[in-house]
Amino acid sequence: MQPKRLDNRIVSTHRRTLISAATMLASVVAFPTLGSAENAGKPIVIARDMDLNSLDPSRAFCDTCQIYLSSVYDRLVDLSPDNKSIVPMLAKEWSANGDAKVLTFKLDPKAKFSDGSPVEAKDVKWTLERLRNIKGGMAYLLDNVKSIETPDKETVVLTLTAPNSDFVGSLTAPYAGIINSDAVAEHGGDAGAEASSKDNAEQWLLANSAGAGPYVLESYSPNHELRLKRNDNYWGRKPPVEKFVFLQTKDAVSQTQLLENGSADIAMQVDPTTAKAINNENVVVETAPSFNMVYVAISPGAKNLPHPLDAKIREAIASAIDYDGIIDLTVDGKGKRLPAPIPNGFPGGGIGEPIKHDVEKAKALMQEAGAADGFTLTATYPNVNQYGVDYTLMMQKIQQDLVEINIQLELQPVEFSVWREKVNGDGIPLTAVFFAPDYYGSSQYAQYFAMMDGTVWYKRAGGKNVPSLANPETPKLLAAALAAQGEKSSELFGKLAGVLANDRIILPIVSPDAVFVSRKGIRGLRFSACCNMVLSDIQAE
Repeated sequence: MQPKRLDNRIVSTHRRTLISAATMLASVVAFPTLGSAENAGKPIVIARDMDLNSLDPSRAFCDTCQIYLSSVYDRLVDLSPDNKSIVPMLAKEWSANGDAKVLTFKLDPKAKFSDGSPVEAKDVKWTLERLRNIKGGMAYLLDNVKSIETPDKETVVLTLTAPNSDFVGSLTAPYAGIINSDAVAEHGGDAGAEASSKDNAEQWLLANSAGAGPYVLESYSPNHELRLKRNDNYWGRKPPVEKFVFLQTKDAVSQTQLLENGSADIAMQVDPTTAKAINNENVVVETAPSFNMVYVAISPGAKNLPHPLDAKIREAIASAIDYDGIIDLTVDGKGKRLPAPIPNGFPGGGIGEPIKHDVEKAKALMQEAGAADGFTLTATYPNVNQYGVDYTLMMQKIQQDLVEINIQLELQPVEFSVWREKVNGDGIPLTAVFFAPDYYGSSQYAQYFAMMDGTVWYKRAGGKNVPSLANPETPKLLAAALAAQGEKSSELFGKLAGVLANDRIILPIVSPDAVFVSRKGIRGLRFSACCNMVLSDIQAE
């Protein structure tokens, strides 16, 4: 085999396809943008492959959702530009009792929703209870909440079941955006115990917004565009840009074409290889480290497996993957390896060494597991380009790597909605997907990835079918880390990271650098650990 030649052929074919698609797209799309007097005041157009699953804060769960929700729905607290400090938002101040189980938030009396009505404690209570009771993707944020009380219109008291050093920080997540309870209840919203079946406000929220953020929803056309306009009743600092248009654009080359011909102002998913080839004087390319993660996941409890995916097989797969080769191939080396599914720079992240590419070790493990002759696995994955990583290109490289240990991958690229249904149904033996943090804090990684009852990936990995996947030490370590503070908490999260890594269910491939590509005159682009990209920071000359 000649892996490098094969990789180059994959890249060449891939790029020809994208350039053809980009040429066709550029010929039919023409949005007025920056660069001339007649375009003054026109919307900022963002070219992006949108992964929106909902515009309802209690049901949404995606990267584009982060940008939309954080622009339209203010939260109790916000994350500062340093991506670590918590600062006031709707709550002007907050405090905790002695054992840090009772948290009191005081709302800013100036805060108001886009319809001009005041943000009150009842709205906070209704929003958080609705999120918890709808049981959407981010409901786990409130697993630790015992009660929510509102002694007056400007005071919210949350009582936790146990100390949680990450809890206030978790409220910076866009999914904790506070909803105008009167407006949404009038259109089918329900926050009661049976909200998962009784609430039917999602459809209304596809055409309307009910937040207190700097922008409001103007219109949404699925698989085409999302339009936001400035909230004229915004109670905070007026955002510089009047309107944004998110334009559905599937791939990096198409996004670049739109920038170069002036049909878009910002492209959000341009990979480093494509960015390196840009030589248009009107296009600016900037990179910065990110906390995003691209990963492979193995599901031992998926149905109809040809061979048990036990600990030795999982370690063999992990050892057979050429991580550095994938990073070079997909993001031109512009990314970092992770020792565990917790980002470098987060508490407990960056501790230990990433697993080594060791084919001989992988072969020995396959032998020990009685699978030296190998088997075939179905690998269904979302057909996306995320954080600059083309998933088909990455999976073709992994397919090539695993042939070395006699594991054949049947690659099945599908639309994201199809992937989500399959991975949450019968499971997928081996897949790949991505994760962006929703706030600065490491507990979200345990609550999402850990092998313990109630997490997303314990279910997706087939924990009910293979209960031995559950690690009894994991919930104990998580509770101890959340009860601790400072360096002690980071130390415990480091131990927890080691457990997640040794499970070999989630295999981090790369933390790609964030690539910002924009027309000249765009300023204020930055990566946010809670909100992806902050629209209210963006300015246009």
